[in-house]
Amino acid sequence: MTDHQNPKPTENLPSPPSTNPPKTPIRSSNPGFSGSPHYPNPPDRTNPDTATLREQWKFAIRQYSKWYSHAWGTAILAGLSFYALGWIIKGSNPLPSFKPEESDSKNASSSASDDVGDVTEVKRS
Repeated sequence: MTDHQNPKPTENLPSPPSTNPPKTPIRSSNPGFSGSPHYPNPPDRTNPDTATLREQWKFAIRQYSKWYSHAWGTAILAGLSFYALGWIIKGSNPLPSFKPEESDSKNASSSASDDVGDVTEVKRS
């Protein structure tokens, strides 16, 4: 009865890790052949000529330039879209740094003149 209640401690422990990593299966065109692995893009046996390398380089530059301009265009479009969305939601300019200075100076001068007017008002008899 005590064996049933207390199982052996080794039964619950995981097996110790093996020192060899698991091998991944290598695809080959012939499933029965276990020779060298088949890579989808094997390396060239010789270096290509300079004209081919120049064409590949120009193509890579064109691709990068296209992706770069697309990324900037997308970022600018997203920024403008979020600015417009903020304008629609708020009902006015969503960026506080672009507030016109005239409204701030008018509010400050009117509140200052009200305060000064209250203090300097004296009844003369």
